[in-house]
Amino acid sequence: MSLTLADARIVTPEGVHQGWLTIEDGRITHVGRGSAPGQGLSVGGRHVIPGFVDIHNHGGAGGSFPTGEQDKAREAVELHRRHGTTTTMASLVTDSPDGLIRAASALAELCEEGLLAGIHFEGPYISKARCGAHDPTLLREPSPREFATLVKAGRGHVRMVTIAAELPGALDTIRMAAAEGVIAALGHSDADYDTTIAGIEAGASVATHLYNAMPPLGHRAPGPVAALLDDERVTVELINDGVHVHPAMLRLAYEVAGPGRTALITDAMSAAGLGDGDYVLGPMRVRVDGGVARLVEGGSIAGSTLTMDVAFRRSVQEVGMSLPDAVQVASLTPARVLGLADRIGSIAVGKAADLVVLSDSLEVAGVMKDGAWVTEPR
Repeated sequence: MSLTLADARIVTPEGVHQGWLTIEDGRITHVGRGSAPGQGLSVGGRHVIPGFVDIHNHGGAGGSFPTGEQDKAREAVELHRRHGTTTTMASLVTDSPDGLIRAASALAELCEEGLLAGIHFEGPYISKARCGAHDPTLLREPSPREFATLVKAGRGHVRMVTIAAELPGALDTIRMAAAEGVIAALGHSDADYDTTIAGIEAGASVATHLYNAMPPLGHRAPGPVAALLDDERVTVELINDGVHVHPAMLRLAYEVAGPGRTALITDAMSAAGLGDGDYVLGPMRVRVDGGVARLVEGGSIAGSTLTMDVAFRRSVQEVGMSLPDAVQVASLTPARVLGLADRIGSIAVGKAADLVVLSDSLEVAGVMKDGAWVTEPR
């Protein structure tokens, strides 16, 4: 069965054009300019962009990926899909070895179904001084041997691990991750500039939520921020919720790294899509007040209640990105990080029909996953 979306403003990293596209068997088969041939479903001149790709997400709709509860994970994925995220990687938080193995094993089944794009271990190999909303009593030095057991539990679906480069065993674990085809990310780290560079040289290629949970940028002690922004091998994650990072610093990172090395993330936790109240993030108790999630004890920011449509909209309206650049940082660049840019991340013939219809004010008006509507245009 074929479906043509007509009268659309199609946004790609290369630009915006008035046109149409045809979908068959969940794939894009034609992309054209001007008026569509024959009958089609008009989207009323609204924007059509590729589905968002979120490489750092802990849950939503009351579901938390770190628990490994599959039904709750499904609800979280569904919530984020309605907000335009058609590809989600599940991020875990620091836990005991057994807890991480149980969660990874359960989530691996959802990866095998195609519901999740992979598993990210954000911890336990992070700095106690910069642990944020992770339980400091469960932190451990990076261990290639232990990490091998976590990779095994994930049955080929572990895609990323966050490591603090300054810890004993960190560089060996980064090398081991790279050898296993797992993305090593630097973050939750108290490393200086030179140590961060050493982590990159060992094979790290992502900065976990740049600026957050690391020493600030300094003119005499540049720290990890300068090293991560300056190195062409590194893609930097940014949380654009108006809480984690000031728009001016987001703009700085985007202008230095460019859209090809910048990836928007949500870092969402179980409260995303819900109201204020008490929640959990792994073993930690979290209270959401005014949409901001913080630990009950200590008050550290504990993930976010962000959805990618809001991050995208803020990037255009407050940071000043063009629509094509915003599409790249929300879709194509994170797809490249996951090694999936040949299948998702942009509107092109042969790619999955993962699409979002946006109004003039950049509100989600419809979402499609693999050629099927999650929410039909309204």
